[in-house]
Amino acid sequence: MFEAGSSVTIADCRLVEFPIRGDGRGKLTVIEGGEHIPFEIARVFYLEGVPDGATRAGHANRCSDQVLVALAGSFEVTLDDGIRREATRLEHSGHGLFLPRMVWRELAVFSPGAICLALASDAYDEDDYHRDYGEYLKAIASG
Repeated sequence: MFEAGSSVTIADCRLVEFPIRGDGRGKLTVIEGGEHIPFEIARVFYLEGVPDGATRAGHANRCSDQVLVALAGSFEVTLDDGIRREATRLEHSGHGLFLPRMVWRELAVFSPGAICLALASDAYDEDDYHRDYGEYLKAIASG
């Protein structure tokens, strides 16, 4: 977790690997909060049925950390910290992308049948979201 007021950049985003156990019956992937991801899980949600060409997210969370996982198919995550902008593609359910608070994210280029699982450190709170990019940049500049 990051302390309030600390500067967070897209360099703080990282792929996290999940243990996968398998045999002739299939695979089992384990994700435990505080063990495989750097926070306790308070909320789980997922995106599915995203139409071709649609974009999701387009926000930064003020306080909540998240891990995104491509449970099925693939999608692109564009990260932005107000200085750098970088895109990565998630396409394997054996790892997730850790997104600390105050990193702007946009999800796009969903493959047919893609499912994006999100694990969050906090319960939903509309006040946790920066949804306007200009306001987000002002918040980053003010620290």
